[in-house]
Amino acid sequence: MLNQDVKLSNNLNKNLQNILTLPGPKGKFIVGNAIEFGQDPLGFLTECAQQYGEIVPFRLGNSPTILLSNPEYIDQVLKDNKLFVKANALRTLNALLGDGLLTSEGNTWFRQRRLAQPGFHQKRISGYGEVMVDYTNSMLDTWKDGETRNIQAEMMRLTFNIVMKTLFSSDVTEEQADDVAQAMSVAAEWFLAKQKSPVSLPEKFPTPSNFRYKHAVERMDKHIYQIIQERRTSGEESLDLLSMMMQARDEDDGSQMSDKQLRDEIATLIFAGHETSANTLAWAWMLLSQYPEVQTKLQQELKEVLGDRSLTVADLPALHYTNMVIKETMRLYPVVWNLDFQASRDCEIGGYYVPAGCTIFMSQWVMHHSDRYFEQPETFNPERWAGDLEKQLPRGVYLPFGNGPRTCIGKSFALMESVLLLATIAQKFKMVLVANQSLVPQPTITLQPQNGIKVLLSRD
Repeated sequence: MLNQDVKLSNNLNKNLQNILTLPGPKGKFIVGNAIEFGQDPLGFLTECAQQYGEIVPFRLGNSPTILLSNPEYIDQVLKDNKLFVKANALRTLNALLGDGLLTSEGNTWFRQRRLAQPGFHQKRISGYGEVMVDYTNSMLDTWKDGETRNIQAEMMRLTFNIVMKTLFSSDVTEEQADDVAQAMSVAAEWFLAKQKSPVSLPEKFPTPSNFRYKHAVERMDKHIYQIIQERRTSGEESLDLLSMMMQARDEDDGSQMSDKQLRDEIATLIFAGHETSANTLAWAWMLLSQYPEVQTKLQQELKEVLGDRSLTVADLPALHYTNMVIKETMRLYPVVWNLDFQASRDCEIGGYYVPAGCTIFMSQWVMHHSDRYFEQPETFNPERWAGDLEKQLPRGVYLPFGNGPRTCIGKSFALMESVLLLATIAQKFKMVLVANQSLVPQPTITLQPQNGIKVLLSRD
């Protein structure tokens, strides 16, 4: 196999133009395009695609990088998880996420994915629906007609409580939950600071930011390991994700997850399982406030399907418009706004030679806002999905959960949660944006509103 790879590399070197020689934005001597990217990643990537085409080379520091906006090329990269491996950006979160599914590669990733998969089968996921609706109704009991709320902060708290409940049942104390939430918040701030800085100091360098991050993760780890140990000692088996992962056995050798592997997957599920849904819902409420006619149609559907009764998982197939609202929100404000990989060896994309180590960007923000695939792409129009648009689009265009073998394992969980929470809230409240606030998308680990989103509640 190695000889074949070498032969392929030599072949590519001789016959193909190097992809890094294509037209792209000029960078500065040492930092390349890192300053422009750090200041405005969404604007920089959008401008690259519009100005230079479907393959755009640029440089982040010493790292040669290309942006792909041809769906065939994107699909090629996402399908091959051996040739194209995860880039360094996600690996900087190793202290927080360890070798969880978001950061691991190769055999480690494959084994962990196989062990975790049973917890995300549709039947098991459906069992969490009641928890989602109950927690949402408990939150709504604290809301009052006419008051102002930061809807992004509210959604973060709600989805965090839901993921902790589905992971751990009733094992978590308030102190433990607070420390885990703090670790996730500190990690997001730390990641944003690294992204904006053209010169990134190593994680072990004793800066105040690194110290806060390290301390927050240590406190989180203490609690997660304590919960794992208490569950092992008690021998208790429940229907939560922790029990499922503890019971899972590798079908090849019968082995189970170690405490470290459990810790890494738990941290990954907490991070990915609440921040993504929370921000999707926050953007959805912002858009519904900006398009009151859509909010009215949403509530009409809920009245027709549900009347005055509470929502259940069985109602989901009938909530066509609600589902379209979530799909359109994820198009306009994709919480996972960029995917980046590295070529593990010399290869070819689009008839060009790609050297080993080249970083490959594929931006959902760029693709989802492209007028090549979406009519009036900046308009919030849930009806665009009515004709099964998703199946008509080329693979590689609409990617809220990625695609290929690395499609997000929690896709069904996140979609169900987003629709259930949106519908449960919309049954009881309308929202109007508070005037004169700055609504700026901030691309950190996920795409979130920089200053939150303040809304005025109106009981329906």
